[in-house]
Amino acid sequence: MTPATTGTKRRAAIEKRPRPTTLITGGTGFLGSHLVRLLMQNGQRDLRVMATSIPDWVVDLGVETLAGSVTNADDVARSVDGIKAIYHLAGKVSREREDAREMYNVHVEGTRLLCNLGRTAGVKAIVLASTSGTIAVTEDGEGIPDEQYPPPLEIISRWPYYASKAYQEMAALEQFSGPGLRLVILNPSLLLGPGDQRLSSTKIVLDFLARKIGAVPTGGLSFVDVRDVAQTLTVAMKKGRHGERYLLGAANWTFERFFGRLERLTKIAAPKLVLPSKLMISGSRLVDSLFKQWDWASPVQPGAIEMAQYFWYLNCTKATRELGFRAREPGETLLDTVDYLRANFLGGNAFSRAKEQAKRSN
Repeated sequence: MTPATTGTKRRAAIEKRPRPTTLITGGTGFLGSHLVRLLMQNGQRDLRVMATSIPDWVVDLGVETLAGSVTNADDVARSVDGIKAIYHLAGKVSREREDAREMYNVHVEGTRLLCNLGRTAGVKAIVLASTSGTIAVTEDGEGIPDEQYPPPLEIISRWPYYASKAYQEMAALEQFSGPGLRLVILNPSLLLGPGDQRLSSTKIVLDFLARKIGAVPTGGLSFVDVRDVAQTLTVAMKKGRHGERYLLGAANWTFERFFGRLERLTKIAAPKLVLPSKLMISGSRLVDSLFKQWDWASPVQPGAIEMAQYFWYLNCTKATRELGFRAREPGETLLDTVDYLRANFLGGNAFSRAKEQAKRSN
């Protein structure tokens, strides 16, 4: 297709689209890209996407776009103009403590700004994508938390990402409440599936494929297919109850079982060594500090290793009952994740993808 043809198609798409009444923040990320495509496939054309950068595929779909940040009042004011419903997905995923301030600004201050300006502009409904980590994490894995579980603040306060997401939920519930307003919070576990261009969520699978995982953590994880979460977002916009949280997950597995399943799918040997959690954590901190002292890129993330000693299991009965949530078979999700990562990061496109990822990280 020639540039002229592409330009003609884009202009035609712009001319046909209705005035946007639905805003998607962070609509170019892993979850956002699936949601935008799903809404378009379902015939919804009144969309506006706000993100810090706008890739060609969004423009090609004929979606109205706005390059901006939820932390900028002018950007947010422009984004909510004429909007009645918001899918709030914008965020920053990081395990690094030095990113704590930025995550707080995006998750908490940005959400507060969006809720306030949105309410003033006439927005009636917001569906916020948070994380199961604000609710569902335990030290022993014996209990399976649901939405009534006491917030594990003592645990999640150790990691800036989860702490900022917990404060984000509080800010949203406080700022977007009143007659005729509805705020719904979805709390998905680890997102897996195809399309994670930034490796914001699927890096653990890529590290397994690249044989970078040398030992099995003693904890457990929950994961869910990004496509199932995108579908549930659309249902939550229609049926979710104001002020309610909904946990979403497909499987609660130990890391040993998770890596064993990947081994059967990929024929790559899973790590067998199991180290005591204290030894893994202290060892990763030592390695990380030495590499940083030498001004080298550290091969380990102590925060991620510490998290993996906990159990991130959850009970999603409420979402099943009220939103009709149905998770696909976990093996399908893992297979699609592996196929995508092999094709885009370990195959012929690996070098160009690695360069793009490096640019996004800077």
